[in-house]
Amino acid sequence: LFASISNAWLSGQWDIHQMSHPLPTTLITLALALKIGLAPLHTWMPEVLQGLDLTTGLILSTWQKLAPFCLLLQVQPANATLLLVLGITSTLVGGWGGLNQTQLRKILAYSSIAHLGWMILVLQFSPSLTFLTLLVYFIMTFSLFISFKISNATNVNTLATSWAKAPALTSIIPLILLSLGGLPPLTGFLPKWLILQELTKQDLAPLATVAALSALL
Repeated sequence: LFASISNAWLSGQWDIHQMSHPLPTTLITLALALKIGLAPLHTWMPEVLQGLDLTTGLILSTWQKLAPFCLLLQVQPANATLLLVLGITSTLVGGWGGLNQTQLRKILAYSSIAHLGWMILVLQFSPSLTFLTLLVYFIMTFSLFISFKISNATNVNTLATSWAKAPALTSIIPLILLSLGGLPPLTGFLPKWLILQELTKQDLAPLATVAALSALL
């Protein structure tokens, strides 16, 4: 709200396509980053997701991202570096944060931060690639949350004992997790591969290397 009002005040325009002044553009980018939970504005996300049940967590991880993403796609950033910094910070924080976690919802929250980081990295170069990544992320997260809901698992220990109750489902869950991690030849590898390709085309090979290494975590 503050960003859009300051934009109207500075440029006399309420239209999102007419945002020319750097201050409101930077403000709205940061505000939307806070809404979708990009690092370093991510601190609310793991805690909130941990406190929710799986169905609400699913809504927060998927449906909740659509509106801010639609706005981010329409805002032309004041400086290209801001999105790249947000993106690479998110991939690193998402990778590091997921280590040493036993709570599945927290792992998923950090996974969400990392995936959004990948999307933001490529947003200004190829919006269609961002959309593809978002779609793949939605499908994978949806399947994982539903699997956890069926097997009634909220931490790693419950997941380990759910083998006796639903063997087929328990054998699918590691595959979905590996796909979320971006392991070839699973679906989750495709968008990451394309994003790395796009970043190298834009002469951002060092950034692509850091992003690829963060995915290993």
